[in-house]
Amino acid sequence: MSNQYLFQKCGFLRAPFAIGVGRYVCQLQRVTIKFCKNHGASLGARNFIEHDLINYAKENPGVVVYVKPRRHKHPILKAEYLNGETHWMSIANYSREDIIQWMELLKTQYHNGPDYRLLKLWHTDFPSIQGPWTPFTFKESSLNQIQFPNKKIGEYIKLEPTATEELIRLFKEQQEAEKLNEENKIQENIS
Repeated sequence: MSNQYLFQKCGFLRAPFAIGVGRYVCQLQRVTIKFCKNHGASLGARNFIEHDLINYAKENPGVVVYVKPRRHKHPILKAEYLNGETHWMSIANYSREDIIQWMELLKTQYHNGPDYRLLKLWHTDFPSIQGPWTPFTFKESSLNQIQFPNKKIGEYIKLEPTATEELIRLFKEQQEAEKLNEENKIQENIS
């Protein structure tokens, strides 16, 4: 069994504020491609830069693309997101098509979420300090000493009418009064 997961960042996944509400905002802010002009492992990166980089930049005007040639180093893809997270990825010996797919993936994800080791399967930003809710949470404490069944507690609770119900009642009374006034006027005109 491997213990590599112990060295991953741990925490909870968080969606950017208001993602999906309103217009779409690409979370990828900046991509840096570091490669060697001569090294064989950088062949795919060089082919991507020569053939596909201009099209990628035209299709994604909100993403800044930097190209850094380095001598005798493995090629690296570095993605920076709006929330400040950075994602480093070695693209040594990757083909041009692989790099295109990775660039699309980096563009569509909002940070390096799969690299998190989740502490729990659920998380809330506002935990309750009172504990979980139960049906007895807001009951009177005097109910603990009462013998059940109890006639007083088992009675139907009469609720006063709400403000909306009272307004509806007053409106209906006003309409009935207007109808009676109209009928009285009609009968006076007839007689």
